Amino acid sequence: MEIIEKANAEALKRLLGGDPVLVDVRPAHEVMPDLGERQILHAGPPIEWSRMCGPMRGAVAGIMVFEGWASDLADAESQVDSITLRPNHDFDAVGPMTGMTTMSQPVMIVENRAFGNRAYCTINEGLGKVMRFGGNDAEVLSRLAWLRDEFGPLLGAALRRTGGIELKPLVGRGLTMGDEMHQRNVACSSLLVRQLGPALVEAAAELNLDNAVLSRALAFAGGNDQFFLNIAMAMGKAIMDPVRGIEGSSVVTAMSRNGTDFAIRVSGTGDRWFTAPVEMPQGLYFPGYDESHANPDMGDSTIVETVGLGGFAMAAAPAVAGFVGAGRASEAANFTRSMREITLSENPEWTIPSLDYAGVPTAIDVRLVVESGIAPTINTGIAHREPGIGQVGAGVVKAPMDCFTQALEVLAAELGIS
Repeated sequence: MEIIEKANAEALKRLLGGDPVLVDVRPAHEVMPDLGERQILHAGPPIEWSRMCGPMRGAVAGIMVFEGWASDLADAESQVDSITLRPNHDFDAVGPMTGMTTMSQPVMIVENRAFGNRAYCTINEGLGKVMRFGGNDAEVLSRLAWLRDEFGPLLGAALRRTGGIELKPLVGRGLTMGDEMHQRNVACSSLLVRQLGPALVEAAAELNLDNAVLSRALAFAGGNDQFFLNIAMAMGKAIMDPVRGIEGSSVVTAMSRNGTDFAIRVSGTGDRWFTAPVEMPQGLYFPGYDESHANPDMGDSTIVETVGLGGFAMAAAPAVAGFVGAGRASEAANFTRSMREITLSENPEWTIPSLDYAGVPTAIDVRLVVESGIAPTINTGIAHREPGIGQVGAGVVKAPMDCFTQALEVLAAELGIS
């Protein structure tokens, strides 16, 4: 129909026209005024405590102790009914895996200067036992306190000195260096630290911080291969939010999961979630673990696939195919070619050398997903199904087709199409 084609042309224009810039780091309560005491934001669509998976419950209990709302994990679980649970997406935010966001945590701010909107994401905790995978012991809480009290303020001061770091060219370079921005962020993390280095030194001097503080900051950022992931997520959210609410558009504006449900949003149906049971990732496991230990997929990080990265850009990162158990490195390009079948276009600013500099597949169309039977491919980490243990592997997962069927039926009904 003409109304859909015109709407999708506008959606694609807004998507490709985004200008995301990393501008600051601030405590969440300063930039998200509606986020208050005893509120916890989580990944995925809305979910109540009784339906939460193990790692999500573990993270909720852990963040309650971190915020001082509970004395220990048992106390946290006993008073969870006094906590308000909301999706990150309701607050212009995203969070990896469990996605915990609370008022005192520092959040990175990405501003889409083409449209004036902002998006937020917490700082990546690093690898190992971390809250995003359901970790909640003293080591996890201590790291979160360090991010809040030392690293976050320094990083924010450094970013303010730079005037903001443009992310589209950074991602463009990262794609040529082997990143796909979901499971592999080594190049972009390194490029970002190199760009931030002088500003971090200057900010440390301005704040009268000793060399040990600066050394810890540089060691953490430089040694965290996933440091850029949370930035890429906020970037994806900042790019996609202006695409929401275009009457008649069949473009997917968000994909997200909470370990129980997978959900999507479509431009023409606004902020309505279309949900289905989440799938179990297929991948490789760390020594001592197998699929019997795995939790179903979770996290807001699928926002990067909606802008053409992650599983859609697998051809740029053949090393990822082996890491996530998706096949041989030579087969990585097949994932990207398949995703081109369900998207409206390619992004001319984000290109893949191994595909003769073709742009990454961009703008998922629910019509093409349903018509082709090809579900979006997502790169993902795998969490242990029990709370408090953490990551046990990495893999790939398909978005459940039922989400797209539901969305297409509702969109068609709203447009009067039988």
